[in-house]
Amino acid sequence: MPLTGHCLCKAVTYSADVDQPAIVAYDHCDDCQRQSGSTYSLVAVVPKAKLTLNGPVKTWTGKGSSGNAVHRLFCSECGSPIAHDPDAAPEIIALKAGTLDTEIKKTLKPDTEIWTVSKLPFCQEHLANPFEHMPQ
Repeated sequence: MPLTGHCLCKAVTYSADVDQPAIVAYDHCDDCQRQSGSTYSLVAVVPKAKLTLNGPVKTWTGKGSSGNAVHRLFCSECGSPIAHDPDAAPEIIALKAGTLDTEIKKTLKPDTEIWTVSKLPFCQEHLANPFEHMPQ
């Protein structure tokens, strides 16, 4: 069964013809923190040749730590980040796992953390007193 997903407004959809991502990682790099507006970005890495993207995707290109370009794909309508595509690893693309279809992302099991050199010191796997929703 392929991995499928979409942006917030559903203008961009995608399908990766794989059963599972090659890697599911917490990406702590500073660029992913800024793009996601959070402490890390959960990514699902798939072979780029297996990905089909549809819809109005825009790209912003920056420079990775390798010195090579990293292309960040996002929906031009709602701004949802979709993936990042590093020139340093041209065979893969890192999908923003939060954009996967709900039933698929519920099955994800992160297997690694990357860019932990940029991991914020307060990030912990489990925090005390979690709230199921926003506290009232």
